[in-house]
Amino acid sequence: MRLARVVAGAITAAALAAGTVSLAAPASAATVNYVALGDSYSAGVGAGNYDSSSGSCSRSYSSYPYLWAAQTGANFTDVACSGAKTGDVLSSQLSALNSSTTEVSITIGGNDAGFANTMETCVLSGTSSCLSAVSSAESYARNTLPGLLANTYSQIHSHAPNAHVVVLSYPHLYQVPGSCLFGISDTSRSAINGAADILDGVINKAAANAGFTFADVRGSFDQGHEICGDSDQWLNSTTWPISDSYHPTADGQQYGYLPEFSASA
Repeated sequence: MRLARVVAGAITAAALAAGTVSLAAPASAATVNYVALGDSYSAGVGAGNYDSSSGSCSRSYSSYPYLWAAQTGANFTDVACSGAKTGDVLSSQLSALNSSTTEVSITIGGNDAGFANTMETCVLSGTSSCLSAVSSAESYARNTLPGLLANTYSQIHSHAPNAHVVVLSYPHLYQVPGSCLFGISDTSRSAINGAADILDGVINKAAANAGFTFADVRGSFDQGHEICGDSDQWLNSTTWPISDSYHPTADGQQYGYLPEFSASA
C-alpha cells in the first residue's frame, strides 16, 4: 500500500510539473426555485411573526416554507393563504408556478371539507352536534374532495412540469385522553382526530395518483404535542385572535412540519 502511494505521488508530481493535470472546479449546486402553495397551515397562521404585506393571507416568517427557504437558500415565492380552498389554488396561486419551478409544497383540502365550521360547531354546540358536523365533513372528504384534489394536483403539474411536489398532511388536534380538564368532550376530540385520518387518507391517495410525495406530520405531533398533550403543545387551542385557534404554533411549524418537509423535499 505504501509503495502504491509513493508511485502514485511520483506520477502526480511529474504530471503537475509537465502541466498536464487539470483540477476541475466543483460544480455549483443547481438553483432551487421553491413555491409554497396552500392554506393557513402552509401560510403559518397561528405561528405569529406575520408578514404585514401579506394582508389577510397571514403569512408567517415562522412557517415551515419560510424556514426551509432560509435554511436552503432557495429562491422562494410564498402564495399560501389563510382560508384557501382548492378553488383558490386554481384561481390565484397557480400563476406563481412555471417551468423553472423545481420545488413545491402544499397543504390543501381542510377548508374544502369545512374544517373551520366543524370546529366552531364542536366548540359551541356540544357533542351531538359536533359528531354530526364531523360526519358531514367526512362524507365530503370521501365523496367530493378526491375529484377536487385530482384536478388541483393536475393543474399544479401542468403549470410546473419540472417540479418536485410535496403534499403535507394535517395533524391530529388532540391527545385523547389528555390533560385538558375543560372544553369539548373526549368523544368529540376522538371524532375530530378520526376525521383528520380520513382527510389525510384521501389526500395521500390523491397525491400518490398524481405522482407527488406525501409527507405525514401526524407522527411528529402524536408525541404529546397535540392540544391536551403531556408535552410542549405545538397546536393552539381556542385563542386570540380566534383565527389562530387549532393551527400549529411556531414550534409546530419548526419541529412538526419543517422536519417532515425537509425529509421529503
